[in-house]
Amino acid sequence: MQLPTIAWSVITVALGPFVGSFIGLLTLRLPAERPWAASRSACDGCGRKLTPIDLVPILSFAALRGRCRTCGAAIPKRYLLLELACLVLGAWSVLVFPGPLSLATAVFGWWLLLLATIDGEHFWLPDMLTLPLGVVGTGVSILVMGQPWTEPLLGAAAGFLSLWLVAFLYRLLRGREGLGGGDPRLLGAIGAWTGWTGLPSVVLWAGVAGLSVAAAQLILRRKVALDDRLPFGVFLAIGAWLTWLLGPLHSLLAR
Repeated sequence: MQLPTIAWSVITVALGPFVGSFIGLLTLRLPAERPWAASRSACDGCGRKLTPIDLVPILSFAALRGRCRTCGAAIPKRYLLLELACLVLGAWSVLVFPGPLSLATAVFGWWLLLLATIDGEHFWLPDMLTLPLGVVGTGVSILVMGQPWTEPLLGAAAGFLSLWLVAFLYRLLRGREGLGGGDPRLLGAIGAWTGWTGLPSVVLWAGVAGLSVAAAQLILRRKVALDDRLPFGVFLAIGAWLTWLLGPLHSLLAR
């Protein structure tokens, strides 16, 4: 069934806050190893099961002034922030790409936001999120963008192997881990979306983002230890999003 462009746009933007609410739940429950699929949301303060009126994204938080209507406990602001972020990502996707590609772009952005949030807080990129991202990216590349099946597979293989090799050489030379095990899998999943030609752009944007954060830390703290950890998955997510929206850097320079 073919939908008009305006329908894809409305669906994409409307879904954003609901996806953000779900992302908020996942970012809390997955690292804590709490059930998330078949478990109803409840207030952390009084344990009351939340009803639909409590779960309307953005509006419920505003109406309840950020507090449980039973016990007055504060509702984590992460839910509101993630709902607003996903709304912005959905609208951004609609502005850049028309039709079904707008929804596919938003899904990519929402998924990257989920991974970046978990990695930023816990230095963890779970396989249950990175591997399906690559599968979905393969489907989007073939079914939505009309690319040959070899393109996303080559991108996934190149992304994974390039970072895996970097991690292997670092461990061989320094005798310790330099990258998390989830980083190569994430870049592999990203490669399924961007293709192998987009990977240099992803890594370059990620490097710029990482260096910017390190420079900011140096300015604010005046001291940065060589063994300070940085969540590289966050920077890969930034690089993937910018590459998806703007295209590979070599194509930008050719314009």
